[in-house]
Parts: sequence; structure tokens; C-alpha cells
Amino acid sequence: MPRVSQQQTDQNRIAIEKASARLFREKGLHGVSVAEVMAAAGLTHGGFYGHFSSKEGLAAVACAKAFEHSGARWDQHFAELPERKDRRQAYVEGYLSTATRDRPGNSCTAAALAGDVARAGADAPVRAAYLDGVKSMAARLASLQPDAGTSEAEQRALADVATLVGALLLSRATKGDPISEALLSSARTRLLQEGAQP
Repeated sequence: MPRVSQQQTDQNRIAIEKASARLFREKGLHGVSVAEVMAAAGLTHGGFYGHFSSKEGLAAVACAKAFEHSGARWDQHFAELPERKDRRQAYVEGYLSTATRDRPGNSCTAAALAGDVARAGADAPVRAAYLDGVKSMAARLASLQPDAGTSEAEQRALADVATLVGALLLSRATKGDPISEALLSSARTRLLQEGAQP
């Protein structure tokens, strides 16, 4: 059997990371098997251990990559919006939308994995990746505050993260009932009103 090139090996790893990031957000860390990840990446199950030593190791990498990808998408979107207040409004409206609620595999890692990470052991590799991602999310939101760089802006950003993630989680859990959209709408209104204050 011919040996796989380094370039192909790298491409396979990227495919595994992308597939796992999506599947873990859709189904949770324990709702996906290694075989499912590999099938979604278009690879055989046996190739997994050539890239990762364990599913737990993959979960940490997938979590980190999902946060990075989300941050890069927001940064790209923000480049089109010169005003800080417009960036914050776009973030809040995009995050607290029914489209985001209905597509967990392509949306916020903080909301999608919160329950699984909370139940993971204190030394689970995914916890460190998740913590870094939440801190990055808070830093991005702090940079959108009118007084960015101050401790007050950082505190408001933490409250924003809690409101955004909490509203999205509750909206997903109540999908199908009118309260689901009301949760998104109420949180969106509150955050946008707060952002409009000097």
C-alpha cells in the first residue's frame, strides 16, 4: 500500500478537526463516536490514531479550532463595519438569531459545549480549550465597548457573554414553544439598549 504524503496527512487531520468541531457542537462530546467523526471526514476509522491519541484529545483540539474559526469569521465581518457600536450590534443580532439557534453545528462553541464541559473532569483537556475560547469571546466583546480597555468594559463583556450564551442555550432547549424566540428577542433588546447608552 502506498505511503500517504505529508500534505495528504495534513489535509486528513484538518478534515478530522473540521468534522469533529461540527459534530461535537451538533451532538455533544458524548453523542459522537470516533467512527462517526472519521466517516464525516471521509476517512476510515483506523486512521484516527495516526492523528490523535484519544477522542478526548480530539475534543480539545476541535473545541479550540471551533472557537478560532468563529472568532476569525467575526473579525472578517467586523472589518466591513468601521464603527464599534455597529460591530456590537451585528454581533448581538447575529448571535441571538433563530438561524444561530437552529444550527448548533455551525455556531457558538460556548453554548454548544457548555453542558458537556461542565460535566468533564477538572483535568479534561477540553476544559482548558473551552476556557481559552470563552476568554477570547469576552475579550472580543470588551473590544466592542465604548470604553474598551477599561476594567468596566471587561466586566460588561463578561455579563454580555453570560447573557448571550444563556439566552441561546435556553432558546435551544425550548425550541418549538413561543418562549424560545421570546428569549432571543428579550436578550437581544436588553443588550442593544445597554450598548446604546453612552
